Amino acid sequence: MRFQQLLPVLPLASALVITEQSVFENIEKLGESSQQLLDSTRTALDDAIKKTSESVKHAGGAYKDILENGYDVSSWLESSPFGNDVSDLDDHKHPPDHDHPHHPPGNPHHPPHHGDPHHGDPHHPPHDEKPNMTIYELISKSKYTTKLTKLINEYSDLVDTLNSTKANYTIFAPTDAAFDKIPEHHPKPSKEVLKDILLYHVSDSLYPAGRVLHSYTIPTLYTPTTLGGPQRLTVRVTLRGPTINFYSKLVATNIFATNGVIHGVDSLLVPPPNVATIINLLPGEFSTLELGLTKTGLFDKMNSTDYPHQGGTLFAPSNFAWQKLGARANAFLFSKYGEKYLKALLEYHMVVNQTLYTDAFYDPSSDGDDDETSGGRPPYYHYDLQSVLGKNLAVDVARYGPFVSIRVNGFSRVTVHDGVASDGNIQVVSNVIMPPKNVDGAVVEWEGQELSEEELVERLTPLVEEEENLEL
Repeated sequence: MRFQQLLPVLPLASALVITEQSVFENIEKLGESSQQLLDSTRTALDDAIKKTSESVKHAGGAYKDILENGYDVSSWLESSPFGNDVSDLDDHKHPPDHDHPHHPPGNPHHPPHHGDPHHGDPHHPPHDEKPNMTIYELISKSKYTTKLTKLINEYSDLVDTLNSTKANYTIFAPTDAAFDKIPEHHPKPSKEVLKDILLYHVSDSLYPAGRVLHSYTIPTLYTPTTLGGPQRLTVRVTLRGPTINFYSKLVATNIFATNGVIHGVDSLLVPPPNVATIINLLPGEFSTLELGLTKTGLFDKMNSTDYPHQGGTLFAPSNFAWQKLGARANAFLFSKYGEKYLKALLEYHMVVNQTLYTDAFYDPSSDGDDDETSGGRPPYYHYDLQSVLGKNLAVDVARYGPFVSIRVNGFSRVTVHDGVASDGNIQVVSNVIMPPKNVDGAVVEWEGQELSEEELVERLTPLVEEEENLEL
């Protein structure tokens, strides 16, 4: 999608920003007695949610799929056209080399930090009286979050967290109408699973509405053992308005408490499944990729607990990306003779123990802090990610205001960002990532043309040799 095509979307996105200034009307009245202030604060969440909760439709049958699969995976693929890909911006618009460092200062895998400005006191609209209740107190006293309160009360440590002032928390609070979407006979999850779900609604960083809408992903308190960092929520502005995890709509924003901020959502946020499950759920987009992973035994490895890892990144070529190679190249790769080349090629798309999100990077082996969206981050930065083969992938991330561009090896473009999973992240690429070849000492990149069997073997032989060395 060209930049010019995105321009009409900008007014739409701007119009969908929820300001909810009226949320503060009852809090900000001057001259109230302490009791009046307390009463008005208790009703702030009710006032904000009341305007929209009556319009929330029940969708029990459709929501059952979300409960089982973590999120609406098809909506993830459909999220791409709305404002997060500047794929066709001309390369000459990048700054010169001295403004585009190959590695940012400090940790080579992390954009530089200039301090986290989001853990201080919450910023409130100007008024003399600040909210005097914690997140838990506001939620527990609202008539629209009674079911959420009942669940939270089962976990005393979570109650303590939402009452704590050790950090400024953000909670995406499901309304009672959100719980009504759960099918009546759906089995109740275990207490451990329910706690994970609740933790997935809470971040220990402050995300007012403005910061939510300028983020791609948001860290939560839920930390799977297979991820190497906190599980993240995804944010998209769609025709339905701002959504969390592609399906849960923001119905109220910026209800400030003494220890953070509350946003109301119209659906529960369910932690996502693993990478292999997401690929399997989208045959219309990834059937060729799944066939290749299955033929080479990699799909079973991805699903097996015998290969422990802490996160990872799969650069996933779509079915259309495979078609670009041409019929002869595909026939060769998926033949018995080409299987070893196919396996090496797929392993070249897989990164283990390093999880790259649009606005964050997890590397459990690194001494640096996990990166999060920060106003101090440069607009261009670079990662060298080690593939399963041990061969590096060069990843460049560029920001253009609210837009982002991610390219792999300078050519393959990420077209759909951040398919968050319990064991990593999926970045959908526009082309199969093909290694360069040397011609008379010069590096020649593949430029997207159809490949012959001979050309394919020439390019993939170094990968096969790497793969064979790993097996020795």
